[in-house]
Amino acid sequence: MSKHEQNERDAGATSAHADDNHIIAERRAKLQALRDQGVAWPNDFRPDTTAQALQQRFAEHDNEQLEQLGERFSVAGRMLAKRVMGKASFVQLQDRSGRIQLFLQRDALGEQLYQDFKHWDVGDIIGASGEVFRTRTGELSLRCDQLRLLSKSLRPLPEKFHGLTDTETRYRQRYVDLIVNSEVRDTFITRARVISYIRDFMEAPGHDFLEVETPMMHPIPGGAVARPFITHHNALDCELYLRVAPELYLKRLVVGGLERVYEINRNFRNEGVSTRHNPEFTMLEFYWAYADFHDLMDFTEQMLRGLSQHVLGTTAIEYQGMAIDFAQPFQRLDLLDAVLQAIPQLTREQHRDPARLRQIADELDIRHAPEWGWGKLLLELFEAKIEHTLIQPAFITGYPAEVSPLSRASDADAGITDRFELFIGGREIANGFSELNDPEDQERRFRAQVSARDAGDSEAMHFDADYIRALEYGMPPTAGEGIGIDRLVMLLTNSASIRDVLLFPYLRQET
Repeated sequence: MSKHEQNERDAGATSAHADDNHIIAERRAKLQALRDQGVAWPNDFRPDTTAQALQQRFAEHDNEQLEQLGERFSVAGRMLAKRVMGKASFVQLQDRSGRIQLFLQRDALGEQLYQDFKHWDVGDIIGASGEVFRTRTGELSLRCDQLRLLSKSLRPLPEKFHGLTDTETRYRQRYVDLIVNSEVRDTFITRARVISYIRDFMEAPGHDFLEVETPMMHPIPGGAVARPFITHHNALDCELYLRVAPELYLKRLVVGGLERVYEINRNFRNEGVSTRHNPEFTMLEFYWAYADFHDLMDFTEQMLRGLSQHVLGTTAIEYQGMAIDFAQPFQRLDLLDAVLQAIPQLTREQHRDPARLRQIADELDIRHAPEWGWGKLLLELFEAKIEHTLIQPAFITGYPAEVSPLSRASDADAGITDRFELFIGGREIANGFSELNDPEDQERRFRAQVSARDAGDSEAMHFDADYIRALEYGMPPTAGEGIGIDRLVMLLTNSASIRDVLLFPYLRQET
């Protein structure tokens, strides 16, 4: 942006700010007048229906049928538009369900109330009662004989209801975004339906998972390879960590005999912020005794196919220009096979040679660190060259043990684990594996993670002695999985950024 353009923008912002201040001052004066009359902020109006309920109930009624009803209704909501025409006026009212038109007449309301209404502002919250009818244009409306100002709006809504378009303002003032952008409300209604469906699916007969709650502050961060947030407990004078994952606590419950448990949880990871990452995010995490990672893949495919059909009414969706079909069998592909296919200069015989993998990484300009083993190097090649190409649902299996410290090693090859990650639309959606339930093996892997931390890996895990003790009591063969709710909602709502599906995403503080 040129200096001239910036100056013009700043001047426009200053002018708009001055206009807003003038409007706010006028509205505060109106509020003061209401206070003086003793009628500000009433709380005695009760709506008995919603805009959507009226629209649905009377969708097939013509005006003659409506006139014969003689039934009165009360609605309440925000006034989004008003059109005053002498002795009659029209209002667009929006409540939690949608919009309906109000028809106001001086003769029906009385001279004083009608004059008062003329001074009410767009954005005010009002209550109205009357009978339904259709206007000459066929729009269902409420002919009001009672009207109340319930809450005075002191700030103006975005001009002419073209919506709030500045992205940062939308995220920062989500309350305004929800008022003026109906598609935003739809996104969060869909999010709520997604979570509701998942709960029903997990607890359905035959699945029988139990929803539990585990701590959000941990003395030892664990359950994922991630950098934690640190806080301080004043009374105990000790450091605590916001959880990066509930995994180790959930598996303690499996040890205790709760053989099928799940949690829809908030996790916190002290990492970068991007269109796919927020410092706090929501996961479905569940653990299933006497199951393995193959069972998880079948279960997940069934869940997501049913979820799409239930929430959207179809299994065929579009995400950012990509057609994705949940009805087709999800692809299952070994990680090494995928790398060999995408990077032909690497041979199967070389895939565990760290020197050769570093050489190829250099050729492809892929970052790596000298302390990485073949497993971490192979994963880095996969993430750089293949992950973004997995548009249709695909389970990638065969993750190296080096990057899977909590996964059970494969019986056929101790260098890899019985683990998968699910990719859809080029993004990781889920991570699951047969759990490592050998306490001695788990102790060795924890110690390897501690060594990695000592070598400078800030995301490596801590040693959790109590979790080892729990495993020593015996955990049945178990499979566990985490599914990213935020990314799943992004897919189902065609949202480009994770911030579009979080009501209050993280933002830098306002200056």
